[in-house]
Amino acid sequence: METELTVRPKWRRASLGFSLLLVLCCFHAAEPDITCRSCQPGNKWRAQELLLKSDTSGPATGLRGEVWGTGPAAGAEAGRSETESRRLGCAGGSTECARDLDPESEPEPRRNTDALHENELTEGKVSEMSPGPGSANRDRRRARRTVGSAQNQDPGERSSPAAARRVTRSELRWSGEERRAAGPRQEELKLNSSTFALTGDSSHNQAMVHWSGQNSSVILMLTKLFDFNLNSVTESSLWRSTDYGATYQKLNDKVGVKTILSYLYVSPNNKRKIMLLTDPEVESSLLISTDEGATYQKYRLNFYILSLLFHPEQEDWILAYSHDQKLYSSVEFGRRWQLVHERVAPNRFYWSKMGLDKEPGLIHLETSISEGQALYVTCKLQNCTDANKGKPFPGYIDPNSLVVQDEYVFVQVTTAGKPIYYVSARRDVFTPMKLPKYTLPKDLHVISTDENRVVAAVQEWNQNETYNLYVSDTSGVFYTLALENVVSSMGPEGNVMVDLYEVAGIKGMFLANKKTDNQVKTYITYNRGRDWRLLQAPSRDLRGGGIHCALPYCSLHLHLHVSANPYTSGNIASRDSAPGIIVASGSIGSELTASNVSIFITSDAGNTWRQIFDEEYAVLYLDQGGALVAIRHTPLPIRHLWLSFDEGRQWNKYSFTNTPLFVDGVLGEPGEETLIMTIFGHVSHRSEWQLVKIDFRSIFNRRCTEADYQTWHLHNQGEPCLMGVKRIYQKLKPTSRCVMGKTYSVTMTSGPCDCTEADFECDYGYERRSDGRCTPAFWFHPSSMSRSCTTGMTFLNSTGYRKVVSNNCTAGVSVEYTARRQQCPVQAPKGLHLVTSEGTLTATLSTNVTFLVFLEEGDGARTSITLDFGDGHALTYSNVSSIEDGIKHVYKSVGIYRVTATGENSLGSETATLFLHVTCQLEYIHLSAPFVAVRNKEVNLTAVLWPSQVGTVTYIWWIGNNTEPVITLEGSVACTFSREGTSTVTVQVSAGNTILQDRKTIAVHEYFRSHLLAFSSNLDDHNPDVSEWRLDVSRVIKNALIQATGVPEEQLLVTVLAGLPSAAELFLLPDKLLTEGKADKSAAHLDQLSEALLTALNQNLVQFTLRPGVQVTVYAAHLSAAPLVDTSENHSGSAMLMLLSVVVVGLAVFVIYKFKRKIPGLNVYAQMQNEKEQEMMSPADPTEAPPPGSQRDLVHSLEILDTEFNSRPIGCMKPHVHVKFSTELPTYIV
Repeated sequence: METELTVRPKWRRASLGFSLLLVLCCFHAAEPDITCRSCQPGNKWRAQELLLKSDTSGPATGLRGEVWGTGPAAGAEAGRSETESRRLGCAGGSTECARDLDPESEPEPRRNTDALHENELTEGKVSEMSPGPGSANRDRRRARRTVGSAQNQDPGERSSPAAARRVTRSELRWSGEERRAAGPRQEELKLNSSTFALTGDSSHNQAMVHWSGQNSSVILMLTKLFDFNLNSVTESSLWRSTDYGATYQKLNDKVGVKTILSYLYVSPNNKRKIMLLTDPEVESSLLISTDEGATYQKYRLNFYILSLLFHPEQEDWILAYSHDQKLYSSVEFGRRWQLVHERVAPNRFYWSKMGLDKEPGLIHLETSISEGQALYVTCKLQNCTDANKGKPFPGYIDPNSLVVQDEYVFVQVTTAGKPIYYVSARRDVFTPMKLPKYTLPKDLHVISTDENRVVAAVQEWNQNETYNLYVSDTSGVFYTLALENVVSSMGPEGNVMVDLYEVAGIKGMFLANKKTDNQVKTYITYNRGRDWRLLQAPSRDLRGGGIHCALPYCSLHLHLHVSANPYTSGNIASRDSAPGIIVASGSIGSELTASNVSIFITSDAGNTWRQIFDEEYAVLYLDQGGALVAIRHTPLPIRHLWLSFDEGRQWNKYSFTNTPLFVDGVLGEPGEETLIMTIFGHVSHRSEWQLVKIDFRSIFNRRCTEADYQTWHLHNQGEPCLMGVKRIYQKLKPTSRCVMGKTYSVTMTSGPCDCTEADFECDYGYERRSDGRCTPAFWFHPSSMSRSCTTGMTFLNSTGYRKVVSNNCTAGVSVEYTARRQQCPVQAPKGLHLVTSEGTLTATLSTNVTFLVFLEEGDGARTSITLDFGDGHALTYSNVSSIEDGIKHVYKSVGIYRVTATGENSLGSETATLFLHVTCQLEYIHLSAPFVAVRNKEVNLTAVLWPSQVGTVTYIWWIGNNTEPVITLEGSVACTFSREGTSTVTVQVSAGNTILQDRKTIAVHEYFRSHLLAFSSNLDDHNPDVSEWRLDVSRVIKNALIQATGVPEEQLLVTVLAGLPSAAELFLLPDKLLTEGKADKSAAHLDQLSEALLTALNQNLVQFTLRPGVQVTVYAAHLSAAPLVDTSENHSGSAMLMLLSVVVVGLAVFVIYKFKRKIPGLNVYAQMQNEKEQEMMSPADPTEAPPPGSQRDLVHSLEILDTEFNSRPIGCMKPHVHVKFSTELPTYIV
């Protein structure tokens, strides 16, 4: 669940091409994965910083996304000069101000707007989400340079650049009235401006600008040369202006001539505090200024900063995220740093919010536990120890899913491949978010949490390119559909954006692009999505000609991409200080198109629209919306801009420089007033930066008075009651040409309205029918009760409607539609859910398992809960609320447990069951197989596990040259070998996430004889029981047998068996040359050799010297430990063969009895009470090894071994310490 809260700077490198790219400069780096065009209050602090980027070296990859921030500043420096107060001779409204089309503007070549400015100013309230670190690729503009800047934001919010929609422009045309006003060429109107060149920085291709604003005349500019081959900054210059940008001073000597700077930060709470970071490729340090960049102090860092997050209120509190996933904090504005936490997820850390969290120094963060698992924890700023950590969510969450936004916290937990989204309102307990039952989301993002409700964009199971918008109640739990099939697109950073725009200054007003029948249409709502309608197209075009566009077949459609670059207006813009005025690009017709795009404006909040340009212009607000300025988007140099003082009805042309300039962008003075602007550009492709300061104050005659304002009634097609009130605004008269100034504030009076059906939306579980009524969905039971409803208390029984959030209507139909408070009835429990906190069906032996129990319906306070863990233990709780934090239990044995939760009260009961697989780590396996097998005779293969009980196990057998494996749930298989020679058997054992294997080689022959060999007891004293020793001793025994009996070497195979006491296996193989094709002769020959060997062994003729003074005698044992087989075809009546047959049967029974074990996987231990009691009483630790030196005393016979083995408790049990296995090939000697 990717959502957007704050924006932190991502210092990542993205490709620039041949362009100068703008990157949004804020305080935080963008992180979530979806962008509402405008949903969050992102304009609390205005754009004051910019990032200019150019590249003359050609395309390259690797741009670092830079984020900056600004805030109020104190201590203004030099005042405005007299030249700044001079007025031009053009009075407002005079005929001398009528513009003329000079040769510069004609002809105007069309250009593909794919070259449009990439990051433009975010207007209105914007909520943006991007994919996290690693996605910093941005759109490119094919001009040499593009200028961009930062919008100051609340540090508790995040934003990322929004991709501007590229459209094709037509030639500039004016209305018939304007053309009539254009007479003979008149004297050119000029603006009060000054130009400053950044001498010596012509090679620099990146720049960042910070304008303090708020009565401060200080502007800081950092220019850099970014080497795309080295992928680092190689040069930098720091410039400072104290006269609103008229002149600049170079400060390289104050920060260090050899110091290379990379980034610039400003405290959002004190604009006088500046922070500069050096390029980490050279050194890791920062420079701090407390006097608006006049002087600096340098501090070394022992880590690389990837992103910063400033506290929303404490000016010196900062969180820093490092390249190695560590989070640091500073309470001294970066002078000292302290480690907060390790393994923190990128961009998943948040400051506490006053009034919601217990203390201001609390940090919300997501920490990685393992791949696929994370934890949500809270920490104290200066004391983040395990004892002080909080865990608001009981259990693991999905990685990169924590979002803390306003009063809500969201996490995601995936269970059995299905995501479950949880929400906590006002830091209360987490509750699953409830969408309509069959929504079945493939993707969900929270895009807005303002006004005490959640707006979520959900991509449902049958959607690919669109999202449905859902709105919640104040708890953030219950959601209803607001609009279907909203268009989405991929943003410049790989983030998904939905075409939803919240209009600034008008509460409850949104614009959205909806896809219907493969056509994209723009809709508008005035009541937070309760009702939507199409936009009425303008009645006339620029030439005054009529436009015939009848609803619903034809309407106005707008591009709702929001500008992230304050130098350009973006595709749509609105201001809190200018309610009702919206400027946007779009088209007229049956659907939204990318061609024939014009610029439109509305002065009455979307009721009527006018066309103001039929090509691409950037339109910016001056004097809190009292004037508009337009700058043409063109790849050609320009020196003019256009001004309108009557909400875009008339435009006047002004020159801002004598020399045409390639305009890279425009930066306005911070705040809503914006009477001073700086245009950034260059005279030629190789020239230095040209900074043109424009003072618009000189074109205004006077300060506005009360007589310059008029009343404006907000309405929706004549309906004045919107969101339950009538709103009347004071707006500047179109004929008034005066300065509103910084003291101006929007004046609005309101009066309540009677409630109507339009003030209510459908409640959760209800759907709106064609007649407008809300009726229950087929899956919803209106009588269902909240689990928090307690007998004796009251609850709100829904009428199927709920009032739209923030709607202030009164009386009217309020009583009829408002939920009615009723007494909570006694109700049997219903909808009991049992899950683990991790959302899995597996648990590890001897570790805590947390079970969560939820009750959908019933009296939770009077419903007892009994939880049977399935291992003989059970707990009972008096009510559901007492187990909201979960129930912990530790399992001591491996197995599959039936866990049952039962909720019961006086009216009934409800049961939920969960089958939990308790496992432990598989450490080692051994393949037990015969060393020699008879062709076409069945042999047994057994996989021995260590520990013997690890849970559900799958065995994969690769036998001989078979191309397909044999897969079993049993640890043993029987097989035959049809060819003589050697065959390889491999077994793989899969337990949980672990797969181990062992391999053995088996010699296959038509006939063979075998005997078990024993040794004199002195051999045990020198037996280290390692495979190499057994291999060497096997070779020595074989040589001793050959010397004593004369048996040919190729017919003899000897292998020393693992373990103590020492034993070996002797195999007699047929002589192929002597007995080929003669079965009887072969059997007789082997019998003769066997008699000779037994005679030599019984006469103690087989001896060998292990070391000087250690003579070992080899004997023939009574039993053979090998899986003996009948090697004859006619079953001779030999007494020896009969004896061997008896031995085979006896040995099989012996092995099964003595070495029996449980096959893991299918045992349910719910009723193994006796064995559990044995476990709890056993003082022995099954993993504890016996003391050194006691091995031979512990095991002297198979009976003692059996006793030891069976006394161990069932569970994660290791084999006896004396029984060792080898993963190597068999150590037989041939």
